[in-house]
Amino acid sequence: MYAVKQELAAELQQIRDDGLYKQERQITTPQSAHIATTAGEALNFCANNYLGLADHPDVVAAAHDALDEWGFGMASVRFICGTQTQHRELETRLAEFSGTPDAVLFASCFDANGGTFEVLFSAEDAIISDALNHASIIDGVRLSKARRFRYANRDMDDLRTQLEAAQEGGARRMVVVTDGVFSMDGYYAPLSEICDLAEEFGAMVFVDDCHATGFVGEGGRGTAEHCGVLGRVDIITGTLGKALGGASGGYVAAHPEIVELLKQRARPYLFSNAVAPSVVAGSLKALEIARDASAPREQLRANTELFRSLMTEAGFELLPGSHPITPVMFPGDDGARRAAQIADAMLARGVYVIAFSYPVVPKGQARIRVQLSAAHSEDDVRACVDAFVVARDEVD
Repeated sequence: MYAVKQELAAELQQIRDDGLYKQERQITTPQSAHIATTAGEALNFCANNYLGLADHPDVVAAAHDALDEWGFGMASVRFICGTQTQHRELETRLAEFSGTPDAVLFASCFDANGGTFEVLFSAEDAIISDALNHASIIDGVRLSKARRFRYANRDMDDLRTQLEAAQEGGARRMVVVTDGVFSMDGYYAPLSEICDLAEEFGAMVFVDDCHATGFVGEGGRGTAEHCGVLGRVDIITGTLGKALGGASGGYVAAHPEIVELLKQRARPYLFSNAVAPSVVAGSLKALEIARDASAPREQLRANTELFRSLMTEAGFELLPGSHPITPVMFPGDDGARRAAQIADAMLARGVYVIAFSYPVVPKGQARIRVQLSAAHSEDDVRACVDAFVVARDEVD
């Protein structure tokens, strides 16, 4: 055991030496736009709390009430004795919101993605996946025995080429898999074009909509609504851990036959405890708020536009787009160091952001990923930009 410990210690030291060590900062308050950490008070610009529902009083109250009504935990998987009526109610509401006939809850969206491909696709089938899809999709695809094809990020010519190759290979079933929003870039998948190509080739469409559900689209129904393809996407996976209250749990929204087969065979569903009752109740309330959250969605759009405008005026390089994920780029060999130092300098001034570098993003494309929330005020956004400017001047 001593030799193993030494080997692991050396591996950890190498991660530190490469500048890739992830230091967890401890928050001493509820998650919100304004938080406190062990380093002091801070404006939070790196949470997935897009609608500001993580500490919304109505969501918190619903979770509190559920502890009395439904208890603390289920102590069971769903098919044994882990399904309350509210679990099924949440699945029904998620399906309605997603524009699909049915839905099934998982412990997380990582599990939802990890458990779906093995059930639906075998060695006779083909999975055509965007090159920048989330790690949970990559892991899920690896668990299946299907043939794998990868197309360049959002490249429809390459997607056509891969569909042709899969078809020529005699695939029984084909599925095109994409993130709805790519989390490191804030780019939207071109779902209209993807659906057109999929229909041309007789393929299914699978979309991971974690960074869209609740706030993207006129009614917050995600990238399918944003791209005008509601009802044309066969499988949608999403999370309760971002805009919909930010707790835990994920789901698959799809045709009833897919949902029922996942309940019978998806290993993360069959062998994981049911989502906790208080999380289910809080998520139901969060979904109810999100359905009618036109004002918060407008505030989120305004905050995003203001931040992008002010940062551009201040001379920062941003990836283009309109999503609340706004990457501030620090390209080049020295970019990772600069991004990390600027993030640290900003925290010292009360603005919490995180730097990302290789291997999370490609070499030479280090960035600070800023995430706007409807809970941020205009003053908060301006304070964030001011902190960027001061930190850049200090580091440079």
